[in-house]
Amino acid sequence: MANISSTTLFIVILLLCVSAAVAATAKLQSPAANICKSLVETQGYICQEHKVTTKDGYVLGVQRIPMGRSANKTANNKPPVLLQHGLLLSNYQDAATWLLGSPDEALGFILADHGFDVWLSNTRGTASSRGHAWLNPQDPEYWEWSWDELAEYELPALFEYVYHQTGQKLHYVGHSLGTLNAFVALSKGKLVNMLRSAAMLTPVAYLGQMTSPACRSIAELFLSEKLYSLGVREFILKGQDVAKLLQFVCLKAEINCSDTFTVITGPNCCIKKSTVDSFLGNEPQSTATKNVIHLSQMIRRGTLTKYDYGNVYENVKSYGHITPPAYNVKSIPKDVPLLLSYGGKDSLTVVNDVKILLEDLRDHKADKLVLQYRDDYAHFDFIVGYNANKLVYDPLIAFFMLH
Repeated sequence: MANISSTTLFIVILLLCVSAAVAATAKLQSPAANICKSLVETQGYICQEHKVTTKDGYVLGVQRIPMGRSANKTANNKPPVLLQHGLLLSNYQDAATWLLGSPDEALGFILADHGFDVWLSNTRGTASSRGHAWLNPQDPEYWEWSWDELAEYELPALFEYVYHQTGQKLHYVGHSLGTLNAFVALSKGKLVNMLRSAAMLTPVAYLGQMTSPACRSIAELFLSEKLYSLGVREFILKGQDVAKLLQFVCLKAEINCSDTFTVITGPNCCIKKSTVDSFLGNEPQSTATKNVIHLSQMIRRGTLTKYDYGNVYENVKSYGHITPPAYNVKSIPKDVPLLLSYGGKDSLTVVNDVKILLEDLRDHKADKLVLQYRDDYAHFDFIVGYNANKLVYDPLIAFFMLH
């Protein structure tokens, strides 16, 4: 990557700060603010809104599609499945991820029509999940979290809520960051007693060999760390600002950015242009700057550890050691049914990083680990590809049926 001048770097950081400042004072208005009414009921499905409070006080919005469109309208004894989205600078990186497209294309609807009780989660900070027991999003403390807390508090709270509401163990579908949270939680012995099986789409445990030019540049330039040092805790970029940011980074790093979506995720083969426009053209969702820092640490170091505070005092205070402890994927129980689905064109979850994960899982019971590889798929083909219903979701449902 070519060197970027301090002046250009300052402009990029200033641009990010302005974006964050705008977000901090503007009320989030998006389809995600009322997923049931805007995306589910309009397709003829029953939808329920639920609230889940985590042990660290975050109030999460959860949508439930208890039944499909078939004549059988009973919701009794339907196996529950929890869908957990990933992370990107997009309006639809929340539960809406699973509802884009027709009922025959979107996984949330397909699962409901196949007899599953579908639960859709929304990560803290997104439009449906901006509540807190004692904080509000204008408080800097509200944004003091990374995916450590998502694995420690958020995913277990969601599992416990669905488990107690339904009286049944859950199937789980995660995409991207949603797989990282699950791998980490499972490695610590969480979720296991409430889980039937888990499908990991574009599984993330390691990011050290990521080839995404945009994301690698942001990590190697320490942009999120610079933002944090300037007091920016909520990380959000508006659509035009994303383009401007990429323009700066791509020009100075000598990256071809003619296709913004491809620069971020890899060359998705099977996404309609209307879907790409929706991802890039709408009001984006927020995450914590600290979360982006944590992911950047993974990219630069190729490790899977807790958040590194960057100084000995804070690390010792938090972990009792000068460096953050590593998570051990090998400790995931070997009889947990896992489906891992990944693509050859993905520049975020690249094949070489998945191979490291598979090496960690080499002792997993052979009949409990199913691999699905699509040479032509990139990161978002798995969730919004027009042919994913046949190529990815049919095998996923068959896998669930076995468990």
